[in-house]
Amino acid sequence: MQNSALAGLSILIVEDEALLRKQIAAQLEHLGADVTGIGTLSGARKLIEDLGLDIVLLDVNLPDGHGTDLLKQNAFAANTGVIVMTADGGVGGAVEAMKLGALDYLVKPFDAGELPLVIGRARRARQSARIEEYRRSDGSSSGEIFFFGSTLAGLQSQLEKILAADQRVESELPPVLILGETGTGKTTIARWLHHHGPRAEQPLIEVNCSALPETLAESELFGHERGAFTDARVARMGLFEAANGGTLFLDELPSLTLPLQAKVLTAIEDHKIRRLGGNKTIPVDARAVAATNRDLKQLVATGQFREDLYHRLDLYRISIPALRERGEDILTLAEQLMSRLCQRHRLPPRTISAVGRKRLMAYPWPGNVRELAHELERTLVFEESERLDFEHLLAATERAAASPGANTDWLNDRFVFPPEGFSLEAAINRLLQLALAQTSQNVSAAARLLGVSRDYVRYRLAGQKKTETGGN
Repeated sequence: MQNSALAGLSILIVEDEALLRKQIAAQLEHLGADVTGIGTLSGARKLIEDLGLDIVLLDVNLPDGHGTDLLKQNAFAANTGVIVMTADGGVGGAVEAMKLGALDYLVKPFDAGELPLVIGRARRARQSARIEEYRRSDGSSSGEIFFFGSTLAGLQSQLEKILAADQRVESELPPVLILGETGTGKTTIARWLHHHGPRAEQPLIEVNCSALPETLAESELFGHERGAFTDARVARMGLFEAANGGTLFLDELPSLTLPLQAKVLTAIEDHKIRRLGGNKTIPVDARAVAATNRDLKQLVATGQFREDLYHRLDLYRISIPALRERGEDILTLAEQLMSRLCQRHRLPPRTISAVGRKRLMAYPWPGNVRELAHELERTLVFEESERLDFEHLLAATERAAASPGANTDWLNDRFVFPPEGFSLEAAINRLLQLALAQTSQNVSAAARLLGVSRDYVRYRLAGQKKTETGGN
């Protein structure tokens, strides 16, 4: 049975004792690694150039030189982890190798069970280095608090059921699909799910797929081998591999091309990836969390999103309602955000006046929670009063109400009842269908828009279906 820490690894053993080299190789191959052995420094140099290596087991003393010379000469790619091997009494050479960049060392003779543990540590160190490299370039922040409030109690319950299922499954966790308008908190929900789940101590990598250049997206997600393309001078670990054991958050997944969507589907279904330019499969156990503000069913219908990927993702579906649908929870959320912002800006606590509360409730918040947070911070900086009125928000509210696209009053003020009469049932059914269309057929969200219960919406839908089929 393959060990998940070693399966698929490309390992080079540089050891002059042929018997020991064969014993180590046999043990690692049994655990699923792809192993190559060599007994000289010169032979190692050639193999380092020819092979894309994950781990090198490097003896300090070799017939034609010292293994540490390869470290001094920077002969190894940045993504190759080096573990030095030394005989009793040669620990000084191992310490020197660690200073030169080796990840760990083994003192010969070593216990057979020690080898996979040390290699596993080295692989995790490489994984951490790749994650840190990505975070430096990406700049994504870590966990935030998500405010559920009374209107999102159902959403919180849904998330807790997913966590309970995760605890039962433990490995190869099913993907999660998060839907919602821009600024509703999809990224924060993904972080919440990771940090409250069984993988909280493992990596969380966040990828904005819309920000990945098309020419580099495959390499970024799946990695590449040396020589895979013009600038691929060294092999590189992809983000699926770096997130192994943890969570990979794919924001705006529909931005990826259809061929890349196919590769994402394979990674999610088979838990294996293949680096660009490589010919070996690498097992990965990264929990995929995908998010989008777009209608995936519509994208599938127009050929912009793979139907098989949609159905694979649409298992644990989380729909976050827009802020304007959350009623007075807006005020509670605003107060919590304001408290945090006051601490951040080192300002005394501020309160929201009655007028300010009305203005917060009246504004439609097209940018959702993100816009609310920015509005609060702007007000905190520019309004000097201890009680905030949101004067400039009033002007924005008036502009929104006066804009041609504004539709704050559902009734046309020029409407008159027709002489032949009016069907209230038909009007209710029409409003119901409009609400369902606006919420992508989400019954709970439609019920919130209409101010009724989910059971009422289901009752009306059942009645419509019975009428259409001629049932009694």
